[in-house]
Amino acid sequence: MKGKAYIRSCAAISPQESFSGDFAPQLLTLEGKSMMRVKEPDYSGFIPPNSLRRMSRVLKMGLVAALQCLRNGNTAVPGAIITGTGRGSLQDTEKFLHNIRDYAETALNPTPFIQSTYNSVNGLIALQQQCTEYNNTFVHRGFSFEHAVLDALMQLAEGNAAEVLAGAFDEITDEHFYIKSRIGYWKNGLTQPADLLASATNGSIAGEGSAFFLFTSQPADICLEGIKMIYKPSPEELQQSLQTFLSSHNLAPEEIDLLVSGRNGDAQFNHFYDGVEKRFTDAKTFYFKPYCGEYDTAGAFGLWAAVKQLEQGPEKIALLYNQFYGEQHTFMLVRRSVF
Repeated sequence: MKGKAYIRSCAAISPQESFSGDFAPQLLTLEGKSMMRVKEPDYSGFIPPNSLRRMSRVLKMGLVAALQCLRNGNTAVPGAIITGTGRGSLQDTEKFLHNIRDYAETALNPTPFIQSTYNSVNGLIALQQQCTEYNNTFVHRGFSFEHAVLDALMQLAEGNAAEVLAGAFDEITDEHFYIKSRIGYWKNGLTQPADLLASATNGSIAGEGSAFFLFTSQPADICLEGIKMIYKPSPEELQQSLQTFLSSHNLAPEEIDLLVSGRNGDAQFNHFYDGVEKRFTDAKTFYFKPYCGEYDTAGAFGLWAAVKQLEQGPEKIALLYNQFYGEQHTFMLVRRSVF
């Protein structure tokens, strides 16, 4: 989609020190397993104590990232709330399933089931900010966040909203990590993020996080100029889609200053990244997954990192490329505006 929107503000909770200010990427030291967890901020300034103790991790980090994004944009009530998530609240889902087993399907506490639904975060944001406008959640695996962004662009283009809060959230649990490790999702043994991209083995490092953006039709410093999603392309089809995407924005590869790549160390899919990256040899390349890990909506952290890089560095035009297990592929074009 070529329609554009300005990013007035953003906020992220991730394994990095991303919540408090500027992005200074730090490679973490993992202990025990190939998994990164978020560095949770102090939630007490956002959520009342009596509510805080009843909320699971993903609800807290999703809600607070959204509220911080609204604060950064000096906005109380957005014109729409749109999110994407690949798994929703795994902690609540697992708790509810364990309760079914432990209590033999009797005397079940409904709270974990209610909070496990995918749109719980959207509902909490709307209740907290008293927002009765458009509210939607997408659950499309590696396209979950991207469809939220696409919906946000459509809401703005059609004049349904002047400002749209859009974001994503996903968490990792020990049980989910174990299940996915059985089918080869993660690196065997301990792999440090610093060594991730040099690995020649299958699998990646598990991650989690939440990132939100306040999209607006009014000019701001950062502009999302376009997004393109491709489902299960061959390497040749991916290259053609990339060329078409750049041409639709009247750009040549050498005009891209910053390539934000989702390369995650999984040898099965390196050929996709190799094909894209060789087109941008003059651009600075930033690999974001060694800093956040792999998860369904990691692209949200990638977009947040692209925004921060443009805000802090000399680059003016960034291209974000991410793919999820060879199926869902996404390009996003981000530009630092000049007024």
